[in-house]
Amino acid sequence: MPLFSFHAARLAAAGLLLTLALSARAQHFTPAPRDTSFTTHSAFVKAKKQHPSITVARPPVPKNVRTAPGLTYCTLPGGRELKLDVFYPKAKRRQQFPAVLIVHGGGWRSGDRAQHHPLAQQLAARGYVALTAEYRLSTEAPYPAAVQDLKTAVRWLRAHARSYHIDTTRVASWGFSAGGQLAALLGTTNGDPLFEAGPCYRSRSSRVQAIVDADGTLAFIHPESGEGDDRKGPSAATLWFGASKTERPDLWQQAAPLNHVSAQTPPILFINSGVARMHAGRDDLRRQLDALGIYSEVQGFPEAPHPFPLFNPWFEPTVQYTVNFLNKVFGK
Repeated sequence: MPLFSFHAARLAAAGLLLTLALSARAQHFTPAPRDTSFTTHSAFVKAKKQHPSITVARPPVPKNVRTAPGLTYCTLPGGRELKLDVFYPKAKRRQQFPAVLIVHGGGWRSGDRAQHHPLAQQLAARGYVALTAEYRLSTEAPYPAAVQDLKTAVRWLRAHARSYHIDTTRVASWGFSAGGQLAALLGTTNGDPLFEAGPCYRSRSSRVQAIVDADGTLAFIHPESGEGDDRKGPSAATLWFGASKTERPDLWQQAAPLNHVSAQTPPILFINSGVARMHAGRDDLRRQLDALGIYSEVQGFPEAPHPFPLFNPWFEPTVQYTVNFLNKVFGK
């Protein structure tokens, strides 16, 4: 090869490498588009029209609660960092507490983990280590990435149990709306390899020993379900699955906690509003649990709007129902 051709080839190769490097950096630093259609404020404005006396629940932070915010629980290929916040009680040297992973709602597309900081703080004040975790939404990754992320968060908390005095034999998932569906799916798929993806803490268990589902659907293709109405455009569930329920019914069935109940399913508390479609499949699931001798209970606010856990007067009773259930299940 002539000398000038050799140098030209080297320059071309160097240019290509630089382009690839810059492209990789751009991908690394480019966040997924954020959908802000569901926020505490927007939900409040909507709910206040029918419930003019409600207020956003922001109780004072209890003095015995410590906070570790913005921790990375897993770094995915490409550099994407998944974050969580830990709220935990002050502890004596050998003291241990049960843990609760809290999952926000927002149609698998919107919402934010900070929406449940007040709940996490109140649970921590009552003797629980509470974690609020982000997960990849449908704007970034389709099903089943969200539940895979949350199982990774459970593995993270077990890996860091000593730092926060966590009793790893007593771990619960708590979720609202889409987060309730995810919390229930997380717990009903204990040990299922389909959902055990991700590079982080694979030697740890992602099992949970209790579930609290606040208005999260238990079934997508079900007479009680309102998910998948695409007449005015793709529904939240269609966007999450990447296909309508007629195109990929297998995925819609696979993501239903109702279809994963087994003898390994932990006890479940259902806390529900008066919006019946938000807990589709609940009664069928409870019948399966009864047949297996697994404890469940239902607490409800028939007059409440769907986002009741975010607002007074339902916030404090939601906290108390959660604590009473977990204390019973965990023997506190």
